[in-house]
Amino acid sequence: MKLISWNVNGLRAVCGKGFNEIFEKLDADFFCLQETKLQAGQIDLAFLGYQSFWNYADKKGYSGTAIFTRHTPLSVAYGMGIDEHDHEGRIVTLEYESFFVVTVYTPNSQDGLRRLDYRMSWDDDFRAYLQKLDQQKPVLVCGDMNVAHEEIDLKNPKTNHMNAGFTDEERSKFTQLLNAGFTDTWRRLHPELGGVYSWWSYRGNARLNNAGWRIDYWLVSNRLFNAVSDARIHTDIFGSDHCPVEIDIDINS
Repeated sequence: MKLISWNVNGLRAVCGKGFNEIFEKLDADFFCLQETKLQAGQIDLAFLGYQSFWNYADKKGYSGTAIFTRHTPLSVAYGMGIDEHDHEGRIVTLEYESFFVVTVYTPNSQDGLRRLDYRMSWDDDFRAYLQKLDQQKPVLVCGDMNVAHEEIDLKNPKTNHMNAGFTDEERSKFTQLLNAGFTDTWRRLHPELGGVYSWWSYRGNARLNNAGWRIDYWLVSNRLFNAVSDARIHTDIFGSDHCPVEIDIDINS
């Protein structure tokens, strides 16, 4: 089974940059999106053989997540059931017989770290949400988690230390998430491989110079990791400031 995650940074814009062709080429069982920046009815997008599930932010043109899937879920949930967090369209959860799939667009701490305190609260609540799911059945969780975990995960760790996405606090929360029973599939399969990123700033020719960050992830419950056969970062796919990330896993829905 192939699963793709992509922060498209505006789905309507990416649809003008070959999204349909990319979708068909990647041929995934699950195609999870973040930062769709849509409201209901603003796009007519469907693919033969797929169902889609959308979570929209209250604020227009902001945030938003979606999942396209070939597999009919047992249930669908939007958000994590906490009002403080559930107005920005950041989570979709699909339940299957033997696992959950979760896509998430984690809040950015923003310039000046003005949203860092909220981010800390979010990280704690999201970790608790995943742990609750994991008590029922294994979890596959993907998305733009807005943190580069270790120095190997970004081009310029020294100059970015304590910038949003590479603060000690955010990195520590990500460590806590892994310690709660989850595996970072890419890093586990490629423990020493640097220079492979999933996001590049639009400034300063960052993508041309590969001055990027790895902030898009597929995590799985630890007990699922042995079923993961591959993890990929599609740095050759353009259309957004992020690129798609993938896992292949031997699991039945």
